[in-house]
Amino acid sequence: MAEPQNGDIPDTLTAAELGMWQAFRSGSTYDLRARDPLRDDPFAPTDWGAERSVDARVVARLLLSGPRARPGRVAALKLRGVRITGTLDLAGGRVAPYVELTGCRLENEVVLPECHFTTLRMVGCAVPRLEAARLHTEGDLHLPRCRVERGIRLTDAHIGTDLLLNQIELGADRQGRALAGDGLTVAQDLQAEMVEARGELSLRGAKVGGSMSLRGSRLRAGRGRRALNAPQLTVERTLYMTEAWVSVDTGNQGNTPPYGTVMAPTPAHGTRSQIFECRGGVRLDDGRFGDAVDLHKARFVLAPHEELSLRRIVAPELRFNAERPEEGRVVLNGAKVVTLIDVSTSWPGPGGLAMGGFVYENLVPYGHFPLSRRLEWVAAATPEYVPEPYERLAAVLRSCGEDADAREVLLAKQRRRRETLPPAAKLWGILQDWTVAYGYRPGRAAVWMAVLWAAGAVAFSQYDPAPIKRDEHPEWNAALYALDLLVPVINLGQDGYWRMEDGWQWASAALVLLGWILATTVAAGASRLLRRG
Repeated sequence: MAEPQNGDIPDTLTAAELGMWQAFRSGSTYDLRARDPLRDDPFAPTDWGAERSVDARVVARLLLSGPRARPGRVAALKLRGVRITGTLDLAGGRVAPYVELTGCRLENEVVLPECHFTTLRMVGCAVPRLEAARLHTEGDLHLPRCRVERGIRLTDAHIGTDLLLNQIELGADRQGRALAGDGLTVAQDLQAEMVEARGELSLRGAKVGGSMSLRGSRLRAGRGRRALNAPQLTVERTLYMTEAWVSVDTGNQGNTPPYGTVMAPTPAHGTRSQIFECRGGVRLDDGRFGDAVDLHKARFVLAPHEELSLRRIVAPELRFNAERPEEGRVVLNGAKVVTLIDVSTSWPGPGGLAMGGFVYENLVPYGHFPLSRRLEWVAAATPEYVPEPYERLAAVLRSCGEDADAREVLLAKQRRRRETLPPAAKLWGILQDWTVAYGYRPGRAAVWMAVLWAAGAVAFSQYDPAPIKRDEHPEWNAALYALDLLVPVINLGQDGYWRMEDGWQWASAALVLLGWILATTVAAGASRLLRRG
């Protein structure tokens, strides 16, 4: 093929390639569609003949060293309904023209490692594989509605503005990954809504300058891999793993809810909701999220050994109102969020939740979330007694002005702790719980004191004791004597002047003992309250 000079056309071009060459110089769209929906479908098994085919080497030559644009025009490659034969290899090249492929069929993989683009858009194309490690774009990378049979590799790629993967269908590569995007950097938004992935989405250490949306996507893990593996992911705004709106008639994506919406509105007429579904483990460990992690109505289908792992994530807001996972575990160990928005029915039961060191400052339950269910939530996360989750919950409730609920949480903590004690200490704990509820219900102590005082006063009113010293004693007062025995330390001027004999001596000793028990339990509870305050 002779080298073109100043727009000269190579001699060996086919008719289809010649038309593409001319359209490139004028920046116009080169459309080879048959105007038949079945024949124009790049995913259908119909044959696209030579009249719709161009060689990948010609495409590469246009992009890397193509002819000058016509006067007053901007060169661009815009193909619609074209079949590209051979392997499109642009590795290490610099592509200055704008590139847009719509409804095209590529015969072999697209090879773009370390390639530089301004903007690359492939819309609704059939691509066997996209190999684009360390790809660099100044503008967007758009791959909506494409079907990539053997996955995409974007390891360490840099996208200058947005990465758009909406409604893409991804198969897995030989390692079981549908998207290998470790170290990926996206300057603005990463939209991967309504994605169908049959392999792992690997985004380890990826950075997104705006929001990352997985609304309505369906992720399925490959063998031995997770469905979403994104430790150390950084998203400057919000990570959405929520529902999307789909047209009832076409199945295409409808409007998305506004950013920041916690609970989505009712879908518009003619649309239906498609929830985010993840079949396989999810790993977001050590992630950093600038606004929130939103799991509204998300469904996680986990095997018994798989996890929804949110270890050590940091986010101002965690919206945990997903469907309850039937198996597997939700792990929040070491996570730090300012506000936890949750639903009581979203959390798994005992053995399915771990949140050691989970720090949150505010609780905003959506719907009815009674304290009894909140205590079950803590108990589910602590198969063995651990004080920290109870103390964290009590501190948050107290900061919200719910002092009574905070005391109930601390009382539940003492009851869980009692189960770990030896028999003698356990009996003492039962006594403290029965009498004054470990000091967290001080009104109960006052009731017991009043009952014992009244009983003692009535009993001693039936007895006329002899004084120990005939000339040194006050006037006998049964009520004051009972109160003097019952209240330790304080002397009311009755105890020590009268000789108690027989059963009355035992009654006096019982009042003294019960008074000390009540006093010590109240003092212990008061000291705990003071320490917490």
